[in-house]
Amino acid sequence: MNLDRFPRVDLGGYPTPLHPAPRLGEALGLPNLLLKRDDVHPLGVGGNKLRKLEFLLGAAIENGADTVITFGALQTNHGRQTAAACAKLGLRCELVLTAKVPRDGDAYEKSGNVSLDHLFGANVHICRDGEETGRTYDRLITEAAAEGRQVATFPVGGSDGVGALGYVAAAREIAGQLAELGITKARLVAPHASGGTSAGLVVGTADLDWLTLDIACVSHPVDEALDNLADLTNAASALLGTEPPSLDGLRVDDRTIGPGYGIPTGETWDAVRLFGRTEGIALDPVYTGKVGAALIRWAAEGHFAPDEHVVFLHTGGLPGLYGYAPEFADAVRR
Repeated sequence: MNLDRFPRVDLGGYPTPLHPAPRLGEALGLPNLLLKRDDVHPLGVGGNKLRKLEFLLGAAIENGADTVITFGALQTNHGRQTAAACAKLGLRCELVLTAKVPRDGDAYEKSGNVSLDHLFGANVHICRDGEETGRTYDRLITEAAAEGRQVATFPVGGSDGVGALGYVAAAREIAGQLAELGITKARLVAPHASGGTSAGLVVGTADLDWLTLDIACVSHPVDEALDNLADLTNAASALLGTEPPSLDGLRVDDRTIGPGYGIPTGETWDAVRLFGRTEGIALDPVYTGKVGAALIRWAAEGHFAPDEHVVFLHTGGLPGLYGYAPEFADAVRR
């Protein structure tokens, strides 16, 4: 899996920390729990999308792009990280955001990631639905052509075959860090949303039989997640020139999604409080909070062996807490 042949920009910050979480582990009965801190990065408040963007932006710049257009929900972490990376690299960033989550109010519509999108200089286009999103995208493409700008379009979450390469690289990074600690068998807990992170990890760990992957869905039910994973692992494997890994036996669990994407549950806020009060670490209510809830549930169900090394991948999302300020304020006072 030679990644050196792919164009890539250096956004800094790697390797991210991998460290023990003894107090959280004690609370969960997991004495060998570790946290992989992809939320800790010097650019744009950090997060998992930056790994994808190193490859996406590398390809875009090699193809002469000076403008990036991408998509997401109103409080998209991907949009915020794309805006930050474009600011660092001097690229124009157009964020086409759709009101996908049934929420309103100033906290959700103006703070959190939305404010940071503007801070990092993105042009933010807020759309009511998919039809308006399509019209806005067509207009931006037309305007760019008229002005002689070259556009690179990134999918939601930066999740395509190229973006997934970021987490192929991350899988090797995690494996190397575990090896340095003398750990010869471990289980990695990660999210599935748009799929690029989990797909990259599946491909990156395919030949590492000592590193097992457990996936918690945060937006799509298991059947949709597996279809998405198959598409993305096939795309990433094709780029790498390797056989796509089998998804047979992969643990994918959707029980902590709740009512849907971007809608936190009581379990979500329980996880946010537990991580905060045991390790001083903030989860977000959309992604990591739901994966944290899955970790808590799996531990209670005895899914992990008592002496097993378990790695929780923290993918970031801190600004989202402020987009959910009323519920967040209530949750932390309980």
